[in-house]
Amino acid sequence: MSHNTWLHRSVRSAVRPLIDTSITPNHITTARLITGLISAGLFAIGDLTLQYYAAAFFLLSMFLDRADGELARASGKMSAWGHKYDLVTDALCNALVFVGMGIGLRTGVFGWAAILMGIIAGAAVGLILWLVIQVEAQRGQRAAEIRISSGFDPDDAMVVVPLAAVLNWMEFLLAAASIGAPVFAVLAYRYHWRALLTQHAKRV
Repeated sequence: MSHNTWLHRSVRSAVRPLIDTSITPNHITTARLITGLISAGLFAIGDLTLQYYAAAFFLLSMFLDRADGELARASGKMSAWGHKYDLVTDALCNALVFVGMGIGLRTGVFGWAAILMGIIAGAAVGLILWLVIQVEAQRGQRAAEIRISSGFDPDDAMVVVPLAAVLNWMEFLLAAASIGAPVFAVLAYRYHWRALLTQHAKRV
């Protein structure tokens, strides 16, 4: 994931007052985890009113995700453990929000199949995290980062979650994610993992 998207830039001024305080990037990552889990739990209940709260918590969680990295870079409090904690937290929040979404939509158009669809989307997100960790272990931190222009990167696409919740497009998003997330995971595998295997073979 890039660290110069519009979401990152939007939180930079907010983290500056925290640079010389006892608040660390890991504290913010933990807040990101808590808000993400709350969002997933609220989605799982399947109540329309709570769906809007779930959207708000997830959007807050996304901003906290950007804030922890911004604080780490601005304060010099970067660490390998903190980076991995951030990756795992991102994967948990992004994966579980789809699982929660599937559970909450079990009484809708897709019935109980919605739960399976949420699990498929969430598992694909987890697979992408595993791939990122493997790539970084071989090539170094941020080696799996996808650099793009216009201030966006693929992870910013998660903003569709709160948007779909507010617009009541949850079932459409679940269907798209249950197909799109596995496809993206396969493409990421083809892009990174085959290169790693080739690199390993050359060393042997």
